[in-house]
Amino acid sequence: MENNETIVIGMSGGVDSAVSAHLLKQQGKNVVAVFMVNWEEENDGVCTSEADYEDVKRVCAKIGIPYYTVNYAKEYYDRVFEYFLKEYSEGRTPNPDVLCNREIKFGPFLEFANRIGASKIATGHYAKVKEENGKFYLYKAKDKNKDQSYFLNQLSQKQLGSVIFPLAEIEKTQVRQIAEELDLSNAKKKDSTGVCFIGERNFRNFLKNFLPAKPGLIKTTTGEVVGEHDGLMYYTLGQRRGLNIGGRAGGNGGRWFVLEKDLKNNVLIVSQGEDDLLFSDGLYAKEFNWIPEIPKEKEFSCFAKFRYRQPDQKVYVTVLDDTRIKVDFDQKQRAITPGQFVVLYDENERCLGGGVIESFYRN
Repeated sequence: MENNETIVIGMSGGVDSAVSAHLLKQQGKNVVAVFMVNWEEENDGVCTSEADYEDVKRVCAKIGIPYYTVNYAKEYYDRVFEYFLKEYSEGRTPNPDVLCNREIKFGPFLEFANRIGASKIATGHYAKVKEENGKFYLYKAKDKNKDQSYFLNQLSQKQLGSVIFPLAEIEKTQVRQIAEELDLSNAKKKDSTGVCFIGERNFRNFLKNFLPAKPGLIKTTTGEVVGEHDGLMYYTLGQRRGLNIGGRAGGNGGRWFVLEKDLKNNVLIVSQGEDDLLFSDGLYAKEFNWIPEIPKEKEFSCFAKFRYRQPDQKVYVTVLDDTRIKVDFDQKQRAITPGQFVVLYDENERCLGGGVIESFYRN
């Protein structure tokens, strides 16, 4: 790469994107920072966007790069938030961070960068991209505790070929150290967690503003009524807290947990104590995005994650068609959740792609 090329980096106000911008500048790149507004306060969100933007301005002044702000609130609402609401209304548990990467950070943001003449975009993600024979491959980052390849499983070849991840070979502890050495104002800023548009607020209260809650009965697998729920959308499979049925008489004294959601009858199915029933033997996934392309083998062994930060699990994959797969687990898995993503990896830490979990099964 030539050193005077322009790289547009998405800056969030956090330490990862700040250090990424510094590293690019050190390499002699012409670095331009862009702060994306993806959620607006009038949408009743509690994002800390104003405080984050102040951090971006301070960091950019310190490392000496220009910064801009772009507003993608409408695109975010249309492409990510409406999908989020639809999934919840249908009883699933979506992952908006995966969609935000595909639809916003590597969508309108990439188009904006191209319009201002940038050769590439950069982000503070912990992940690696390698090019081999004109194809782009996604790998886990060096720092396995922070690796975010899971959230990038939906990226296309064009998107992967257009991005630089400056933190690919860097540990998080080093990132903090660099930020402190540079005396960046956000050097000790806590990492953001959860979904931006919900912020620190109560999840149920937030969702209530957008979806009508439909209270219903809580039943055991035998049909016994043990309580009432506030709306199926508020519960996830395996959930133990917030069921408000712990103190009832009878039962075996074990903790209650969500086993299933009966959408048709608006009933929350729960079980008590032994959670063997929560374990399944495999799943079906749809909308699978292969990186870089669909494999020639229609059946193969590899590793999978069914949620972020989960250790890799051994699986056997059957390719059903271009976008659907069946995944058999080597060991039974607990609380597989429709709406979340299953992401596949090979033994060399290469991400093979990911898809939306459609359903699970027990043998």
